Amino acid sequence: MDTEATGDLEAAVRDVLSQVIDPELGLPITDLGLIYGVEIDDGTVTVDMTTTTPICPLGSYLAQEAEAKLNALAGVDRAVVRTVHEPPWSPELMSDRARAVLGMG
Repeated sequence: MDTEATGDLEAAVRDVLSQVIDPELGLPITDLGLIYGVEIDDGTVTVDMTTTTPICPLGSYLAQEAEAKLNALAGVDRAVVRTVHEPPWSPELMSDRARAVLGMG
């Protein structure tokens, strides 16, 4: 995949991830700062994501939603969402919009 196509796919991946909504907070996982990284390698998309706490009851749900949406995306042969907890999540990772909605900024 050439550089331009990879960039286009990465933009599409990030757009799809912004459509995964945390049902408790009603905000996209991207605005919550839960996405730590996106890697694209020949049709395989690997996303490192975290949760607000290691024992978050919605962690597996959010990862499954992200994988399902990514696997439906044109150009993605396989999506893998890895849940990581290093570095630990903190509210500073949230977007300004998320902080405003949650009354934190």
